[in-house]
Amino acid sequence: MIIDTIENLSKYVALNPLFADVVEFLKNNDLQTMEPGKYPIKDKNLFLNLQVAKQRTKDTAFLETHIEMIDIQIPISAAETFGYTPLCDLPDFEYNAEKDITKYGDTKPQTYVTVNPGQIAIFFPQDGHAPCIIDASEIKKAIFKVKA
Repeated sequence: MIIDTIENLSKYVALNPLFADVVEFLKNNDLQTMEPGKYPIKDKNLFLNLQVAKQRTKDTAFLETHIEMIDIQIPISAAETFGYTPLCDLPDFEYNAEKDITKYGDTKPQTYVTVNPGQIAIFFPQDGHAPCIIDASEIKKAIFKVKA
């Protein structure tokens, strides 16, 4: 897991060459004014899910992991708290290959981190994360899905 500012995303391009395409997309597009939806960038290897998500609390949020994709999550309209537990500490649950997600039921995160607008949270396949913990009723957020 990486927490940083959007401006520093280019420093992580060595971790995955598709991160450079995310940096370029962010230079050329204003997430604030874009409509929610799915935006293909590099076929199935890189796309943006721009969404308005409903509030979750620490009690209702659930941990998830992805095998095929890295998440670069960017809160736009409000601060977002993420629960975190490394994959090695999570119990076995069924993986949904079609949706590239494992949901960990009632398993609670080990720790929490809050990410503000202008910041990013990058979750790799080894990072269990529980998104959408917010104080508002909903949040506009960007999730870049990057082929791992």
